[in-house]
Amino acid sequence: MKIPANTVDEYIAKLPEDRKPVLEKLRQTILKNLPKGFEECLNYGMPGYVIPLSLYPSGYHCDPKRPLPFMNIASQKNFVGLYHMGIYASPPLLNWFVSEYPNYCKRKLDMGKSCIRFKRMDEVPYKLIGELTGKMSAAEWIHLYESQLEKNKK
Repeated sequence: MKIPANTVDEYIAKLPEDRKPVLEKLRQTILKNLPKGFEECLNYGMPGYVIPLSLYPSGYHCDPKRPLPFMNIASQKNFVGLYHMGIYASPPLLNWFVSEYPNYCKRKLDMGKSCIRFKRMDEVPYKLIGELTGKMSAAEWIHLYESQLEKNKK
């Protein structure tokens, strides 16, 4: 679901009415728990939380002109998505999240490699998302990202 916007505020303002409060609460939860070194921006057409080029000038390997992505949130056709690159790259973080999820939600976890899908707007585990957001520092993410790049080169 592509939402044409130039800022995160504009993105949220253009959402369907039932999605606005969910995305705004997710945004506030992330911002409250986001470690120093990350910045909010519109990234790949959705609200993103990135390592800015001023901190990591190498940028994202897929497009070095872009900041290094860490998390994104988006309103998709049938769900709200939270995309967390740390879960994809860190098995211990993934295991922690998967084991904690049932303590916050009654429904089965709906997840891809880095995408967590919330189909019921009244069942988004904001507290768990806050904890997940704060689990990895900017320096840890850069180190993990670079180690994954090195591993993929071999």
